[in-house]
Amino acid sequence: MTTASEKQWFGHPRGLATLFFTEMWERFSYYGMRAILILYMVGSTQRPGLGFPEGQSAHIYGLYTMSVYLMGIPGGLLADRYLGHYRAVLIGGIIIACGHFSMAVPSLPFFFLGLGLIILGTGLLKPNVSTIVGTLYARDDPRRDAGFSLFYMGINTGAFISPLICGWLGQRINWHAGFAAAGFGMVLGLVQYVAGRKYLVPASQEPTPQTVAVLETEREVVEAHAPFTSQEWRRIAAASILTLFSLIFWAGFEQAGSSLNLFADRATRLSVWGISFPSSWFQSVEPLFIIIFSPVFAWLWIRLGRMEPSSPTKFTLGLFFLSLSFLLVVPAAHYYQTAHTRVSPWWLVGLYFLQMLGELSLSPVGLSMITKLSPARIAGLMMGVWFLAMGLGNYVAGSVAGLIENRPFSTVFMIAFTSAAAATLILTILIPTIKRLMTGVR
Repeated sequence: MTTASEKQWFGHPRGLATLFFTEMWERFSYYGMRAILILYMVGSTQRPGLGFPEGQSAHIYGLYTMSVYLMGIPGGLLADRYLGHYRAVLIGGIIIACGHFSMAVPSLPFFFLGLGLIILGTGLLKPNVSTIVGTLYARDDPRRDAGFSLFYMGINTGAFISPLICGWLGQRINWHAGFAAAGFGMVLGLVQYVAGRKYLVPASQEPTPQTVAVLETEREVVEAHAPFTSQEWRRIAAASILTLFSLIFWAGFEQAGSSLNLFADRATRLSVWGISFPSSWFQSVEPLFIIIFSPVFAWLWIRLGRMEPSSPTKFTLGLFFLSLSFLLVVPAAHYYQTAHTRVSPWWLVGLYFLQMLGELSLSPVGLSMITKLSPARIAGLMMGVWFLAMGLGNYVAGSVAGLIENRPFSTVFMIAFTSAAAATLILTILIPTIKRLMTGVR
């Protein structure tokens, strides 16, 4: 008889399926709400909203998205020391659902209450569900990066579906119906998470903060406070440097929910082949590309074997494709600025294709890199730091998007291009140093 730990899912531990769908529905709720958040605050061209100025809306957007990831640090610590990762994810998901349902109430206090609840819940859920994925594999398991790529496909399946549903409900029916749909998605994720708990079996049965709820024995307490070895410090340094560069990546990538969202709503033609659609549907384009190409990347990393690029090289590729994406759309923004005519939607489709290449080169690899380089006793904390960088990147993204109130789209996109291009060059120079710090980990 096959035990829960022996069951497979596309050649991976069966527990990956449980986490795949948990994250899929959590990201459905997050990206569904995010697709209409700034449009609701400023008022879409298709439906009135709160009527906030662009600068204020972008500032709120940046603070919110930063805080969502910033809470990953205390969320990771709580899981490492007290709750355990399974319970942290469960409690976080419940709080997230409450937040979305709060935003479904047409009241400004409930709007901000909902944002606060989603921040708290995501801080518990987001870093810890990724950490649980890492426990399904041994540290040297060659399936590890491929497993995170498949997990990432789950993230983007939710991100693809949600704007189509929440965005359409929000812009064509009622903003609060869109927020409520996001909450129902999170509830579905929680139901299947609890049902699939038995498959979340770690590859190693050795007790660590990743696999127990609390430090119950004296031996574990001693292990948790033991000093790091020189090799562990070098690996922590390598992870920290790459995490810093990921901040720059997210600052550009997260323009999707702010400046690029407004560019789609105000400057892009909202019809293809005679069929009109809500501007929020552009938020589904990049996740669709991710779904299509995630299996390709997962296959590619395994197929390359020893020729597979190192994590620092993959990060460099991610920044390179991000810079190209903004360079591509600058001429379209100039045309809109001078001709005052909406541009073809294919400009944004091309941009999101290039950003997909960058995201698949960096983000799932980054999650895997954190679990490989981090000492087990601070795995949750290091995952929280990774999401802190994402959060700071989101805040920078909101700050840059706020420039739209007084500057043209082309200026904002050029700032994003030059920043990403400079980071690409610097990281290219640092690749040999980072590889030495990783002490054999790829």
